Amino acid sequence: MSNLLLRVKTKNGQHVVKNLTQDHKIHDLKETLAELSNIPVNRLQVLLGFPPKVLDISNDNLELAQSGLSTGDTLILQEISTPLLENTTPTGANDASKCVENNQTDDFPGILMKQIVPADNSCLFSSFHFVLNGKLDESGEAGKFLRQLVAETIRNEKHNYDEAILGKPVEEYCAWIQNDTSWGGAIELAILSNYYGIEIAVVDTINAIINRFGEDQNYSFRVFLMFDGIHYDPLYLEPFTGGKIQTIFQSSDIRILEEAKILAQEAKSSRQFTDVNKFSLKCMDCNIMLKGQIEARDHAMSTGHMNFGEI
Repeated sequence: MSNLLLRVKTKNGQHVVKNLTQDHKIHDLKETLAELSNIPVNRLQVLLGFPPKVLDISNDNLELAQSGLSTGDTLILQEISTPLLENTTPTGANDASKCVENNQTDDFPGILMKQIVPADNSCLFSSFHFVLNGKLDESGEAGKFLRQLVAETIRNEKHNYDEAILGKPVEEYCAWIQNDTSWGGAIELAILSNYYGIEIAVVDTINAIINRFGEDQNYSFRVFLMFDGIHYDPLYLEPFTGGKIQTIFQSSDIRILEEAKILAQEAKSSRQFTDVNKFSLKCMDCNIMLKGQIEARDHAMSTGHMNFGEI
C-alpha cells in the first residue's frame, strides 16, 4: 500500500507526514500527530478541509483507508482544554466521509509548502531568490543584487516610475530601496517580474486572494510567494515521490494555482496573517516606537523618515 503524504499545520509550524500508509489505523495517526505537535493524544483535535471541520478520530481501530483521508490533505492540529474520553466523538464532529474535502486529484505531483525566510527586512528579495534558485541565500548578496537591479530599472525607466508612483523623488527612492532595512513591495515585485520574464503569484493570506504580477504579459512560467501582511515567504512543491523540490511552474498549470488558492483560504481561516494596524514597528532613523501601519505612515509624512523595522 502506498504511503499517505499529509501536510500538517501546528502552532509550531508546518510539517509533512510521510510514514503512514492506508493500512495504518487512526491510533497510528494520533500517535504520529501527537509526537509531531507535542499535544497529548487525549487533547488532540484534528481539523480537515476548507472551511476546516473536525475530523472524527475516535475509532482507534479504523484503517486510514476508510477514514476519508487522502494524499495531499491538510490537517490543522489544535489542543483542546478538556481531555477526550476514549471511543467518544468530539463535539461538532461529523462522520469522516462527510467532513473530508479532498483538495487534490490522485495524480497531483506533490504538496505545496512554505519555506521560512528570515524576517530581516529583505524577505521579499530572499523569497524571490529562493524561487528562482531553489535554495536560500546564506550570504545576503542576492538581496543586495536585487535591490540594485530595482534601483537601476527605476533610473532607466523614469517615465514608468516617477515621483507620483514612488511616493518620493526617483533618486531618493533608489537610495532608499538599496538600504537593507527597507521593505520591498508591489513596485519591486512588478520590476522583478518584468526583468526576469516570469509571473510572480503572491498568495495574500489576509484577503485569501492571489495577486499575480506579470499576469497580463503571458509569461510561460510562474513562481509563488506567500504574504501575511508584513512578511514574504516562498512556496515550493515537495514531490510525493521524493527528490528535488520544484519552485518554478508552467503558467498553464492550473492545478498548482488552485492549490495556492486553497493555501490562501486555509491561512486566512486559521488567521495566519498579521494585523497591520496592530503590529509594532521601530523607526530606524530616530528609534521611536510605533504601532501599526497608520502610525508609521503619519510618522513618515511628518518627518520624512522611511526606514522601519518590525519589532
